[in-house]
Amino acid sequence: MSASGGTKAIVAALGANLAIAASKFVAFAFSGSSSMLAEGVHSLADSGNQFLLLVGGKKAQREATPQHPFGYGRERYIYAFLVSIVLFSVGGMFAIYEGYEKINHPHEVEHWYWPVGVLVFAIIAEGFSFRTAIKESNELRGKLSWSQFIRRAKAPELPVVLLEDFGALIGLVLALGGVGLALLTGDGVWDGIGTVCIGVLLVLIALVLAAETKSLLLGEAAGIEEVEKIEAAIVDGTTVTRVIHMRTLHLGPEELLVAAKIAVRHDDTAAEVASAIDAAEVRIRAAVPIARVIYLEPDIYSEAAAAKGPDPEATPGGPTPHPAGH
Repeated sequence: MSASGGTKAIVAALGANLAIAASKFVAFAFSGSSSMLAEGVHSLADSGNQFLLLVGGKKAQREATPQHPFGYGRERYIYAFLVSIVLFSVGGMFAIYEGYEKINHPHEVEHWYWPVGVLVFAIIAEGFSFRTAIKESNELRGKLSWSQFIRRAKAPELPVVLLEDFGALIGLVLALGGVGLALLTGDGVWDGIGTVCIGVLLVLIALVLAAETKSLLLGEAAGIEEVEKIEAAIVDGTTVTRVIHMRTLHLGPEELLVAAKIAVRHDDTAAEVASAIDAAEVRIRAAVPIARVIYLEPDIYSEAAAAKGPDPEATPGGPTPHPAGH
């Protein structure tokens, strides 16, 4: 699965959210609806989040330095994690607080046509943004379900935009329901209840984003398909006879580190082994283009050593080979 950053989806979401935020704050000023205030802050937070994603994508393009020899690809993960924090604190917790205050001190929604009109406009605009994110995601997710795509995607931008837009659409429906019930019953408590529901929804989405980006920050291995392609590319059957063990690590969405111990024949010369390693690296990069940092260590395969299993001291964190590894 490609690690495209989905810049088009981010820009579409940023433009939509800026327009929506402005309209929601205007509606709040005229109607006093807490749902509109919560939704306005939500859209403003979303706009800031998309700006963070764009900044992260830009910073990740910097060249490697002696201090950071593997580059800055993980900047995209860091900024995506900041998005989850902003969504949780600014969006979710503020909405819950505002809704709690409105439930305790309710008042009627004034000039109802402002919040209703803005919410309908916002649903249309968010729908356009969500449609763009779905279109870009469909080009990458293949046969994966949406939940699998969000869990497995190595580029954080599209999952973030998808979840934000999905949450925004549900939040708008909740806001419309809260305002509608407040108008029908004449009881402003419903507006506060709708606001609390929006806050809870944003907190849940923020927690999902935080969990996924935390996993990426810790360092995820390549997908099973990529691992199988790399293993097949390493073995040539002549000099390199098998992969003894292998580790992969995403240095960024579009950069993969491959470290493997490979089995060579005991009577091969150093020149033959070096040539075989060079050829294997070429095959790996052809099979998986994002495999840009490759370390191959030649060794003599021993069935007795293999039968003992992996050495717990050989790998940081203990022996946890990839399901597709050997």
